[in-house]
Amino acid sequence: MEDFETNVYLTDPEYLECVADILSHPVFQSMDQYIQHGTTTCKIHCIQVSYMAYRLCRRLGGNWRSAARGGLLHDLFLYDWHTHARETGEHFHGFTHPRRAMGNAVLYFNITEEEKNIILRHMWPLTPVPPATRAGYAVTMADKICGTRETAARAKDWILMSFMAQPAGRG
Repeated sequence: MEDFETNVYLTDPEYLECVADILSHPVFQSMDQYIQHGTTTCKIHCIQVSYMAYRLCRRLGGNWRSAARGGLLHDLFLYDWHTHARETGEHFHGFTHPRRAMGNAVLYFNITEEEKNIILRHMWPLTPVPPATRAGYAVTMADKICGTRETAARAKDWILMSFMAQPAGRG
């Protein structure tokens, strides 16, 4: 899993060919200003999900190009979800952000029907309709794996800091 914590995707020319237009776009780059899980930005999270899903499809079957592109765009909601409800009154980010991300993806990028489906359904089973393709399942699975790892890394740091802050015990 260490591949997804580095920039190994930058050394994969086939992957980069699929996603170069997205990676270089200012709207995608703007995702660096939003934290997704723990201390991971939304941009880095999407790259990790995209590359993991791409590699899953390359290995196990599925449209790897759609997995790469849909993975990059699956969280293109363009706001800080940690404060969004408080600032706008719009609740239920987990249920609503796929449609917002898909709308933004259509607005800024030329995406296929499969890529739209990947973005809309990546939160399954939280949302009721599952992905329609193997690439959709790959992105859904990669999103859960990456999100869990990002959150767990933050929790581990918090736990370590808590123990370090405790006064030494009597002994």
